[in-house]
Amino acid sequence: MSATTDDAADLRDLAVGLAHAGAELAREMRRGGIDVADTKTSVVDVVTEADTAVERLLRSRITAVRPDDAILGEEGDDRPGTSGVRWVLDPIDGTVNYLYGLPDCAVSVAAEVDGEVVAGAVVAIPSGVEYAAARGHGATRDGEAIGVRPTPPLGERLVLTGFGYQRSVREHQAGCVARLLPEVRDIRRMGSCALDLCHVAEGSADAYVEAGPQPWDWSAGGLVLREAGGRFELLDGTMTLPGYPRRNVVVGTPEDGWDSFVDALEAAGFLA
Repeated sequence: MSATTDDAADLRDLAVGLAHAGAELAREMRRGGIDVADTKTSVVDVVTEADTAVERLLRSRITAVRPDDAILGEEGDDRPGTSGVRWVLDPIDGTVNYLYGLPDCAVSVAAEVDGEVVAGAVVAIPSGVEYAAARGHGATRDGEAIGVRPTPPLGERLVLTGFGYQRSVREHQAGCVARLLPEVRDIRRMGSCALDLCHVAEGSADAYVEAGPQPWDWSAGGLVLREAGGRFELLDGTMTLPGYPRRNVVVGTPEDGWDSFVDALEAAGFLA
């Protein structure tokens, strides 16, 4: 199956509706009080009841309208499909922020066609702010077109990043970030890969880098960034730990700042 731009727009519209429904459920559950339901890679890598409830909601709604599509979700088992479309779901990206009541947490929904992301939506849970994109249709925030900002010199760039939850992963990431920090204006760690990529897309930051995020973290936000005129790629990293494939560094930046930023990442130890 190959998706036309119209197909991509239809998938985007469905992703937007799904992400808003998930965010509304997460808000309702947050008002009622949320506790840690489980942990994953470490005791600090938490899953809340809302994570599993939102993913169940997303899966049920997709299955109801597109029963032949595959589904990949952070909290559930992979579901095979026959249509050539696969949905990639992060029910709550930024779960620790969500648990503590911090604003940077979101529902991320993306659609792939034959392995390529063609549509996606990221909806911030507390505010309902919506980022969306479809291949060939551009990117929007709350329905208004967005675009990356002009790239300043490396030393004047605001860079966003994130950290994993396993000790060995954090040690690697922290070392790379420490070496990058003197070369740029500043570095922010706000807690949601999906929203960070959208912030670069809307011009609220100059670049994003993180070693180790999974497809549900970056699929929708990466497309938003590309459709906003930026460049998004997965690069080969130096982190060769169990569960982290070689091609594991997520990088996003405006096109005109790509080469200098990648050079800085290599010098900092992010890249092979």
